[in-house]
Amino acid sequence: MGSIRGSELCKNILNEFNYDFGNVFVFDGFVISEINQGITFSWELHAKKIVEDVSSFFDTDGNDIIYISHRINSYAVKPVDWLHFFKHSYNLKGYGVVGYTQGSFMNSFVENLFFNKKIKRFSSIDAAVQWATDKILAEVED
Repeated sequence: MGSIRGSELCKNILNEFNYDFGNVFVFDGFVISEINQGITFSWELHAKKIVEDVSSFFDTDGNDIIYISHRINSYAVKPVDWLHFFKHSYNLKGYGVVGYTQGSFMNSFVENLFFNKKIKRFSSIDAAVQWATDKILAEVED
């Protein structure tokens, strides 16, 4: 349940965005976010900056990006803010949530009401990364 920084995944990081509200780790075809304890995650204060930075790094609108929320800390998400994400014509290939508590999964159920695709839920970061990798490889083979 530790950060990506202390894991084997660290050696595969292409870029890292560090914010006062958390960190985003960029990999080949997917990103992993780790939001700080106690944050109320919103479009204006947090997500917009992440989307701009990641989109600029990949030079994309996100349609080919998989986003994994690694919820190692307890924080709140404003689920209705997903509407801002889509209003700006952003999209994702996939969205996964890694949760270690019942609360982190409960938040994702509410988020799913506003997110236009199915949110995948995982109990380990390794399982989420494997899902993202498999999803990327499946499209390469097609």
